[in-house]
Amino acid sequence: MARISLRGIYKIYPGEVVAVSDFNMEIADREFIVLVGPSGCGKSTTLRMIAGLEDISRGELYIGDRLVNDLPPKERDIAMVFQNYALYPHMSVFKNMAFALELRKTPRAEIETRVREAARLLEIEHLLARKPKELSGGQRQRVALGRAMVRNPAVFLLDEPLSNLDAKLRASMRTEISKLHKRLETTFVYVTHDQTEAMTMGDRIVVMKDGLVQQIDTPQHLYDRPRNTFVAGFIGSPQMNFLTGTLRRDGAGSRIEIQADALRLDPARESGALASYTDKKVLVGIRPEDIYDDESYWVNPHDADPDACEYNRFNIEAAVEVSEPMGSEIFLYLNYGGVPLTARVDPGSKSKAGDVIRVHIDTRKIHLFDPETELALMGPALHAD
Repeated sequence: MARISLRGIYKIYPGEVVAVSDFNMEIADREFIVLVGPSGCGKSTTLRMIAGLEDISRGELYIGDRLVNDLPPKERDIAMVFQNYALYPHMSVFKNMAFALELRKTPRAEIETRVREAARLLEIEHLLARKPKELSGGQRQRVALGRAMVRNPAVFLLDEPLSNLDAKLRASMRTEISKLHKRLETTFVYVTHDQTEAMTMGDRIVVMKDGLVQQIDTPQHLYDRPRNTFVAGFIGSPQMNFLTGTLRRDGAGSRIEIQADALRLDPARESGALASYTDKKVLVGIRPEDIYDDESYWVNPHDADPDACEYNRFNIEAAVEVSEPMGSEIFLYLNYGGVPLTARVDPGSKSKAGDVIRVHIDTRKIHLFDPETELALMGPALHAD
């Protein structure tokens, strides 16, 4: 079993510099966990504590049923893949992959079997006689993965393994690593700053900021129900838009006044958390794909007639600053009274730079946040009736 338990883990450097604070998580056997966040958030430090490359300042770390705080890396039954591959330049691919097994005095026949099987799975059998300098970046990454695989570890730790590859190769290697995880049926802990990698690879994602865990959840739930503005803005590309408004109540219900416009809230959706926010500021979060620039592209799968409900959309005027065709969609960068907005619209859109257009926002998809605590107050209606 390769369960990992992190209980109140801290990393504190000299001078009381806290790199990781009170990290708590239970990682299941065979789970693929992704730690994601901006540079300096503590994700790589956490991974290195699991590996035994960094001492734990406080807390307990278990791999399986063993407390491993004081165990050296070689006794933790883990294998680590680094960002820079860390291959020995003077050794062949075969030797690089076999080296750790040779140090353990593994029988020669077993080394041969393990290396060739790993090479076959990674499709690098034809490269075994080459040196690292003769390989492309993707090939070097496969060798680094193979070197970890031959050890048959209980846990794979991967520290930004794709960051040195070009965009096309990164996409390909994401798929390969996901398939490798399924074939090996072992636990993966993967660090990245790229939210696309996190969303496409992880069973669960740990979002970190300033050494603190912000949210641990499945990719879809992180996207649909972020618990604060940091998670909401970090997960999703392009990132969520934020508008500041004031919550008002009248005989017709609740509305959010945003500049000169009023966004009506559906009474059936109002959260009890909003009760104390009358006449106070709130942050409105809007995903770019929930902004439409043309009536004809308004899509509402739950209602035959979207105009039947006055709460379905929020209509505003905005200036188009940039139109960025992406093939299957267009990104519109808008200016709404001095506030930037990004919209992902249909590729048939006619909006162009310099236009002032009518914009339709699907209000059933909005998020509301407290502007001071940055915590979520209300999420979208994911399955409207």
